Amino acid sequence: MIGWIGLGHIGRAMAERLSEEYELIVWNRTIEKAKGFTNVARTPEEVAEKADVIFLSLYDSNAVWEVSQRLLKSNLSGKVIIDTTTNHPEKVLEFHELYRNAGASYLESPVIGSVIPARNGQLTILVSGEKGAYERALPYLRLLGKKIFHFEEPGKATKLKLINNFVLGAFMAALGEAISLGEKAGIPKEELIEVLESGAGNSVVLKAKKEKLLKEDYSTHFSVRNLVKDLSYTHELAVSAKKSTPLNALVRELYRLAFERDLEELDFSVIYKLLKEL
Repeated sequence: MIGWIGLGHIGRAMAERLSEEYELIVWNRTIEKAKGFTNVARTPEEVAEKADVIFLSLYDSNAVWEVSQRLLKSNLSGKVIIDTTTNHPEKVLEFHELYRNAGASYLESPVIGSVIPARNGQLTILVSGEKGAYERALPYLRLLGKKIFHFEEPGKATKLKLINNFVLGAFMAALGEAISLGEKAGIPKEELIEVLESGAGNSVVLKAKKEKLLKEDYSTHFSVRNLVKDLSYTHELAVSAKKSTPLNALVRELYRLAFERDLEELDFSVIYKLLKEL
């Protein structure tokens, strides 16, 4: 049996995908989010007792720390913890040590992609951790991802994920500003997007968000709140590396506009709406 802890937007999509092939026991702090799953644990400790492979899909490193303290109350010897959370680059090193000291194997495994790729097994997965644990986890990861990168160096997967999400946020902001500028200049949005698709805007980001931009549908696949958290972690990575990243700071502040208007739980493509209204 596989354990799954954390049923947010992408966490639930990944858990549902795995449940098509494997028996799962799931736990979420808000129990209502576990509706539809057959085996629902009352506590994280129950997941640890019944599963040898445990996935974590949580909001941030504070949540991972809190859940880990509860998992560590159980005997974790020989178990594999696969953490798909996008973590703080320093905290994730602590998690490696924490689980190693408990006799478990910890794989930091942040994913690139959102709800629809998760449901379809089309994620890109970045994994840092011991080769033996990675090989144990590979059958499950292959069900979730079309492309999997493995690094034995702890922390590397997290650094790569944060840098990727900085590019993601910056690209979406550029698209939002470009489309809102074109509309203000009298060009229909449909024409703008069609030209961008055939020119400099052609990207995974535009393909994924095209319909949201056309329909102005900001239902959440990846929230502004999550993106701003990741951009903040990226800033702290830059500070530790003694590298100036002025664009990251600007992009982070642009998305923080959503917080002023209580839109932070919406999909990060809502940046188009915010820039259009400026």
